[in-house]
Amino acid sequence: MRQGQEALAGYLESVGALPLRDYIPYTENLPTELEKACCRGNLHASEADDDINYTFLALLMLEAHGRDLSTEQVARTWLRRLPVAMTYTAERAAYRTLLNNAHEWFPEGHAPEFDLHECSDNEFNDWIGAQIRADLYGWVCPGNPKLAADLARSDAGLSHREDGVYGAVFVAALGALIPASTTLDEAVDGALEHIPEDSRCAEAIAFARKVVKEGLGDSAIRERYASLSVVHTVNNLALVVWALLANPDDYSAAIGNVVAAGLDTDCNGATVGGLWALQGKTIPSEWTKPWQETVRISLGGYSEIKLDELVSRTVAVMEVLNS
Repeated sequence: MRQGQEALAGYLESVGALPLRDYIPYTENLPTELEKACCRGNLHASEADDDINYTFLALLMLEAHGRDLSTEQVARTWLRRLPVAMTYTAERAAYRTLLNNAHEWFPEGHAPEFDLHECSDNEFNDWIGAQIRADLYGWVCPGNPKLAADLARSDAGLSHREDGVYGAVFVAALGALIPASTTLDEAVDGALEHIPEDSRCAEAIAFARKVVKEGLGDSAIRERYASLSVVHTVNNLALVVWALLANPDDYSAAIGNVVAAGLDTDCNGATVGGLWALQGKTIPSEWTKPWQETVRISLGGYSEIKLDELVSRTVAVMEVLNS
């Protein structure tokens, strides 16, 4: 873990990008054109990755099923829309179980002939995958953390268990609470009510708050959870809470610091950015102008969509869920 973070910090320092407050500059040391397309000065759209795929997938599922979204419907949607090559760790393991068992398609309204709980019986089921799928459930449930948590739980349950699910539930509930709360700390308190108080996720959130209060840096979190995978739920959730609470008025610092901290950089930057924006504060234009309101997706039937359409469809789902 330390070696990976040191390599990241070394690169950022070499290109004059510390502290990180903007898109990362490109140098020839980066090996692929895709990485170049995501760097400052070369960015013309939000490039497709699993984070935005799952957020848009959640939108599609809520458009189709609303409050009634079930784990079975999540499984059907994955088989219809989600390319297996764009899945990783727990999601790929769950997908493999689906493919190995779904010899015949199970139509809407009919349960599969095997127990979907088998899909979450995998060695990665407490890693970060479900947490990165949870954002939209909070966005569309302002002031209703229970509904956000229930939706996130239905989604997460296909591939994750225990802390893998709790991280997703917390992020969704927090997203629902931020617009309805006076402070971020108040929202965190409310979101904690939706996960077990003796869970590792709850402990990580408490530790992150301690790090903020004592003015410690991200290294305290990395050191505490040094034994965990860099894509585990617990350590990454701690970084998300730390970056968000430490920078309630500075969007660039919130996402810049959580990315520069290492671990699952793209996932954490996306989650922190989405949660920060729910405060209703202005996002600096230098973060939005370069990608020209164009979002690229790699899902069946979709390759690119404009931001205004995403916003209007998300608002429409929110209105239906809260009617």
